Amino acid sequence: MQNMLTIISNALCRITGRNVGAQTVSELLVDLSEYVSLTSPAAPALAQTERQPPKPPPVSTRAPAAELVSSQTDQLDRPGSRVVVSRSFADFTPQATFDIKKCDVHRLEEGPPVKATLTREQGLQYYRVMQTVRRMELKADQLYKQKIIRGFCHLYDGQEACAAGIEAGINPSDHLITAYRAHGYTYTRGVAVKEILAELTGRRGGVVKGKGGSMHMYAPHFYGGNGIVGAQVPLGAGIALACQYQGNNQVCVTLYGDGAANQGQLFEAFNMAALWKLPCIFICENNKYGMGTSVERASASTDYYKRGDFIPGLRVDGMDVLCVREATQFAADHCRSGKGPIVMELQTYRYHGHSMSDPGVSYRTREEIQEVRSKSDPISLLKDRMLSNNMAAVEEFKEIDVAIRKEVEEAAQFATSDPEPPLEELCNHIFHNDPPLEVRGTHPWASLKSVS
Repeated sequence: MQNMLTIISNALCRITGRNVGAQTVSELLVDLSEYVSLTSPAAPALAQTERQPPKPPPVSTRAPAAELVSSQTDQLDRPGSRVVVSRSFADFTPQATFDIKKCDVHRLEEGPPVKATLTREQGLQYYRVMQTVRRMELKADQLYKQKIIRGFCHLYDGQEACAAGIEAGINPSDHLITAYRAHGYTYTRGVAVKEILAELTGRRGGVVKGKGGSMHMYAPHFYGGNGIVGAQVPLGAGIALACQYQGNNQVCVTLYGDGAANQGQLFEAFNMAALWKLPCIFICENNKYGMGTSVERASASTDYYKRGDFIPGLRVDGMDVLCVREATQFAADHCRSGKGPIVMELQTYRYHGHSMSDPGVSYRTREEIQEVRSKSDPISLLKDRMLSNNMAAVEEFKEIDVAIRKEVEEAAQFATSDPEPPLEELCNHIFHNDPPLEVRGTHPWASLKSVS
């Protein structure tokens, strides 16, 4: 008890600038009462307060010195009374600026900035997004190995900084279309974890009613995963054409992988986008391997950001969420200003194999994967930055991790208990808004009704 009194007295002394030498609980409370509002919440309310992390204040708000220490007392007049001194959000650095890797540029006089400003709230949000995607994908891996998820399943763990950084660099009203590794973007575009996992398990509560699976999820302003290699790129150019036609100052982010970068339809889309100056950000997520083939064995030129030739390009560190965010903002500003399309290459890495049928270690070593995990993991990089700059506490990250694990576990429970869609819904939503129509079944005497 004496050690506790000494610690609290020293803390109060540093805050107030006065000499505090309390020897008993009563003396300490007298000193605290001059600078701190004392409250005596009921036990249930206190327990709830301790479970729920407090909401952070606005970034620009600095709490007065008297609020740096908050005390909670329980039965102060009885023997064994205690004072709990908790750390306030005002103790943390609200904002910091970091050096980020310089982007390689093509046909540009200057590139994105080499410094990025991060607020505490932004950092915690980026961490929450990336960690949720990571946990969701690991749960999908588990469900697939249990044969609850069937068919194609391409996981996104390792590449979380790409999805989080791109979403942070565009507006919710902007558009995005990607290939079949789509779970992360489905989440960042606003779909709940339980709807994603339920879609993977083919359940009625899935984001597309259990009829799309891993590669075909959609949301407002999100045009899904696409199973045909490279086929989403011309579609993305078409979405950008619609943005230009409507004059809404929106852009379309069109994603593809290094394995699709040699597709002829990409270059056709590049040509039309350049001719018409479409507001399209073409992004190649270069995770070093197209299925099981390394980029060096598949492409004569691995400078994917230069593949647009006549279109400006950027090569970005895709493992750093701040690099991705700054580059995406730069690219979006380029497109909105009427300069036409831009090509971005995000250098990233996937921890899993190409799909769940690929163990991922026949064409690369386990040591290579572990080295990337230990040196370049996007979640660890952000967490270490925030901790080393006093922007958050280790306990906060642990609380976030616990909450995310709980959310993912509950989502998995929903995804395994929700019913499958009934047969009569098989042909629904063939068209967007047509009246019900008859659809021929597997033989001429069977018919199903389609309701939009």
